[in-house]
Amino acid sequence: MNNNRRSFIKKSAILGLAGATIPQFGFATNNKNEKYMEKTQIRPKVIFFDVNETLLDLTAMKESVGKVLGNRSDLLPLWFTTMLQYSLVSTVGRQYNDFGIIGSAALQMVAANHGITLTEDEAKEAILKPLRSIPAHPEVKQALSDLKKSGYKLVSFTNSSNIGVETQFKNAGLLDYFDERLSIEDIGKFKPHTDAYDWAARKMGIKPNECLLVAAHGWDIAGALWANWRGAFVSRPGAQQYPLAPSPEIAEPNLKLIAEKLTALK
Repeated sequence: MNNNRRSFIKKSAILGLAGATIPQFGFATNNKNEKYMEKTQIRPKVIFFDVNETLLDLTAMKESVGKVLGNRSDLLPLWFTTMLQYSLVSTVGRQYNDFGIIGSAALQMVAANHGITLTEDEAKEAILKPLRSIPAHPEVKQALSDLKKSGYKLVSFTNSSNIGVETQFKNAGLLDYFDERLSIEDIGKFKPHTDAYDWAARKMGIKPNECLLVAAHGWDIAGALWANWRGAFVSRPGAQQYPLAPSPEIAEPNLKLIAEKLTALK
């Protein structure tokens, strides 16, 4: 009888401990979610924008690159990933070359692997000539205008060179929408290296969690979130988020819908 009684008391104590512990875990989880929700309902101090594909429509450049690849449009994704790969190879190796130069080198590599003869000058011409004068996506100007009217500070933040993005913005009519233009050329490390995002936050005199990046590239959003920034993903055709990265607070198919959500924040 005494053994049964002791066993009952012991089991009750364990169950009581579990009952006391489980609500605490639940509270911690809820508290974490509440803090996240609070953060996403507060306006970021600065909205940063990636440029190519996020703001500017690369259709003309893709057609030009596809043409020199023997009209092999199926090779375009391979070319872009090769360009991104070698920009990061350069960063890891503590080297720096203009993103356009890396792009033309990557184009030569893809061409060579598919039996296509392409000179350095031909590769540069195929990329840089159309890239300078590509238009903005149809909804971009109105979205940027709405964000500025709402009181946001807008900053472009790109892997392209300073002169390159200035030329693009002049030709696309976007210069007046931005308070600042930042290029990783000034730090010599390509996004998505964490140092690039840390540098951009310091340049604007704010904390990482006061920054929000708008981008149409999963790798760029992932880099920003890992650097403790906030993110808004523009799911342009063919764009995907990286499944192993945190999810951004906003994900919409165009900039108009993203602007609507950001202007609604207090």
